Amino acid sequence: MGKVHGGNASRHPAVKVRYVVDPIAASAQSLAKQLGAEVASVETALADKEVKAVIIVSPTTTHYDFITQSAKAGKAVFSEKPVDLSLERVIAALDVVEKNKVPFMVGFQRRWDPTFRAIKKQVEAGAIGKVEMVRVTSRDPSPPPATYVASSGGLFRDMMIHDFDMARWMLGEEPNEVFATGSCLVDPEIGKQKDIDSAICVLKTPSGRLCQIENSRRAAYGYDQRLEVFGSKGMLSAGNVAPTQVEQWSDLGLTRVKPEPFFAERYEKAYLAELYHFIDCLEAGKLPEVGGEAGRYSLALADAAQKSYETKQLVKL
Repeated sequence: MGKVHGGNASRHPAVKVRYVVDPIAASAQSLAKQLGAEVASVETALADKEVKAVIIVSPTTTHYDFITQSAKAGKAVFSEKPVDLSLERVIAALDVVEKNKVPFMVGFQRRWDPTFRAIKKQVEAGAIGKVEMVRVTSRDPSPPPATYVASSGGLFRDMMIHDFDMARWMLGEEPNEVFATGSCLVDPEIGKQKDIDSAICVLKTPSGRLCQIENSRRAAYGYDQRLEVFGSKGMLSAGNVAPTQVEQWSDLGLTRVKPEPFFAERYEKAYLAELYHFIDCLEAGKLPEVGGEAGRYSLALADAAQKSYETKQLVKL
C-alpha cells in the first residue's frame, strides 16, 4: 500500500514526495528510488518544515504514534484504516489532531469507487425513495497468513470495518443496534488465533433502516465486492468488477472472466481518487470528506459486532 499511495501521490502535479520511511531498508530504498525521494527516519521527515503532509501506511499498531507525532509537528495526515484497534486510543488521537488543527483523513477508499459514488449520488437524489435496506457483500480471494491475523484485531476490526463505513454512508443514519455471528470455515489456523473467517452482521438504525453485511476470507472466483441499496421506490445495485467485459457464448453455455483478483486492482481508481481528494483539500484549505469521525464510528460498530459475536446477544449503541 505504500507503493500504491506513494505512486499516486507522485502523480499529482502539486506534490513532491520528499521522504520514504520504512524499517525494512531494501523496501525503503526501492520505493524511494522509484519516487525520486530520500530514505529517512520519522524524526527527520517530521522535522523538515517543507513537508506539509504525511501518508501513514504502516501496521495498525503504529498508527496512533505516527498520527499524533505528525499532528504535533503540524503536518496534515492521511492514515489507512483503522486509526487504531482501541476506541479509546482513536479518540485520544483525534483529540491531538483537533488540538493541533491539522487536516486529517482516513483511507476508506470504497467511498471513492466510481460506481459506489454514483449509487450514493442517486440515493441522495431520491432515485429509490426512502432507503430501507442495504446489503454489503465482501469476500477476499484467499485468507491472510495466521501471522497477520494474530495482530489484525480480528475480522470485524480488520476486514468488516470497510463495510461498516459503507453501511453508515449508504444508510444515511447511524446504526444503534448490532447483531453479529461468525464461524471458522475456511482456515483452521485462523481459528487457532481465536478469530473467525466467515461472518454475517445485521445493523439497525433508530428509524428502523436495516443493513446486512456478509464477509468471508475466501472466494474461489476472485475478490467479491457487491452492494445493494433498497428503497421505497426501487433498488440500486453494483456488481463485481472484472478485468474485461468479454463474454464467451458457446454450446457449453456462457462464460466470463472472474472478478479482479484483489483490492489493489479492484480499487485502483478509488485509491487514486481518495488521495487526490486529500491533496486537493490541502490546496483549497478545506477539510477532507472522510475525517476522523468515520474512523471512530466504524470502529465502534466493529467493537459492537465483536461483542455481539462473543456474547451471542444484540448490542445496543
